[in-house]
Amino acid sequence: MKKRRQFTVIIEKGEDGYFVGTALELKGCHSQGKTIEELLDNIREAIELYLEVQGEGAPYIKEIVGIQKVAL
Repeated sequence: MKKRRQFTVIIEKGEDGYFVGTALELKGCHSQGKTIEELLDNIREAIELYLEVQGEGAPYIKEIVGIQKVAL
């Protein structure tokens, strides 16, 4: 059985109203969608294609250990 991988996706609202997602561990892996659900479907596909092109042994660009908001 293949081990499932998890990726950190940052979701932003674009100026055009679309949601934009970035898979932080994979350099240059982005997608968008009209809704968050559409974005998540699209970013999953983008991640799958990224790994297919790079090969299953593709190293992570970085390991995310946390995301924190900082107040000033």
